[in-house]
Amino acid sequence: MKIAIISDIHDHVWNLQAFLQQKAGEADVLLCCGDLCSPFIISMLGKGFQKDIHVVFGNNDADQFRITQNAFQLAKDRLFIHSELAEIELDSLKIAVNHYPNIAKPLFASGKYDLVCYGHNHQFHMFKEEGRFLLNPGPLMGYDPSHGKDVPPTFILFDTSRKSAQGFQLIDHQFLPVQEKHGKLE
Repeated sequence: MKIAIISDIHDHVWNLQAFLQQKAGEADVLLCCGDLCSPFIISMLGKGFQKDIHVVFGNNDADQFRITQNAFQLAKDRLFIHSELAEIELDSLKIAVNHYPNIAKPLFASGKYDLVCYGHNHQFHMFKEEGRFLLNPGPLMGYDPSHGKDVPPTFILFDTSRKSAQGFQLIDHQFLPVQEKHGKLE
């Protein structure tokens, strides 16, 4: 099973559309680590990805009622809104998804999960320890506010059978593999 992991869309419909058109078809499940922003983004996700989608809210998802309502009306049987924390099992792997690094790191340290995903800081990061993964897909919107600069839009594909993660970045309108390997625990 392949899991696409995205975060920090921030209404950037162009990068989201590029992801949906170019790479989403490679995934069996989609995890979104928050900051969709506007309710229409959940509609784009639901229409553009026809398989199961799990979403957690981030600090910029102000209209959570309408996001949830749109998800329910569009695809209540495959579009799951988990509030701030998703604890799910896919292909026998225990997975936690949330928006914040300060929550993700203790979840990972607990040893309870095979895969922990987060976003918020707009910094692509992959960490592997003892067969477990802590992954930040980086900003699909392509901006790092802490450094005040544009960065390549990124996401991660996680392969459950191989227990491997591959990052992708949008360069010249094409998603290409990220050459960075697994980093250190921040």
